[in-house]
Amino acid sequence: MIRAALAALIGSASLAAAEPFQLAFPVDCTLGETCYIQQYVDHDPGPGARDFTCGGLSYDGHKGTDFGLPTQAEMARGVPVLAAAPGVVRGMRDGMADRVYGGEDLAGRDCGNGIVLRHGDGWETQYCHMRQGSVRVTSGQEVAAGAVLGLIGLSGRTEFPHLHVTLRQNGEVVDPFAPEAGETCGSARSLWAEPLAYVPGGLLDIGFASRLPGFDEVQAGTADLARPGPDTALVGYGYAFGVRSGDVMEIGIDGPSGEVITQRVTMDRTQATAFRAAGRKRQPRGWPVGDYLLTVRLLRAGEVLSERTRSLSLE
Repeated sequence: MIRAALAALIGSASLAAAEPFQLAFPVDCTLGETCYIQQYVDHDPGPGARDFTCGGLSYDGHKGTDFGLPTQAEMARGVPVLAAAPGVVRGMRDGMADRVYGGEDLAGRDCGNGIVLRHGDGWETQYCHMRQGSVRVTSGQEVAAGAVLGLIGLSGRTEFPHLHVTLRQNGEVVDPFAPEAGETCGSARSLWAEPLAYVPGGLLDIGFASRLPGFDEVQAGTADLARPGPDTALVGYGYAFGVRSGDVMEIGIDGPSGEVITQRVTMDRTQATAFRAAGRKRQPRGWPVGDYLLTVRLLRAGEVLSERTRSLSLE
């Protein structure tokens, strides 16, 4: 009986040891609604870039997965970064300011405020661009999967608020979406405990404004603070990620008397993020009182990739 019990224990331990390394979602957000994946690991060995599906959501030499926030307004509200697996804090940094990277020398601190967690079997995860003053762990501390490590920020070498996560085993970068070496154009499995959908691009934000907004206002999430009124211009804008040359952004506004404007803009180049706006000048007699509906669509090869609507009441 003792031998049988020992055999059962050894068998259970072997099964536990054989369980594959898995990652929990590292951000307290809803993918596709309050956050999105901007970039994946670069699988192109040359000067080009391709993600694990052979798509364009990567750039040359990118070594991680970028979980982005639609605008800086969400960052300001605070979005927690979570430990993707249980581990021990190998190192951390805090104190770098949150700001859009302007090309300055960062002296090797491109990650900004960040954390490295060491897991078993040579695995480690690195978390970058966290918000200044938000890091909640210290070196040597043990953390559980899902533990709050800090907040998403804009520190280090980054132009938009996001969490960059790099996964390594024995010092080598591993793409959690395609962990097997040599896999191309899709993967049969991933290391995510819950499957994460691949979205090749989409709308991040839309809104009304009383004038043409600047890109910095759109990124900050403040473009719609200049609200239209009956005696102002009436503008609608769309902000998107994963934009490819040839994509079409369609912007339409309908009002109490019918269509105000419909404009289709063909994107002339591939961009990580881009925005377009359309509108009409102030009308001599003002805009009719009532409800207005903004509809923005991002189309690729004639198919709707993403669509959002927003309403506005003029009194």
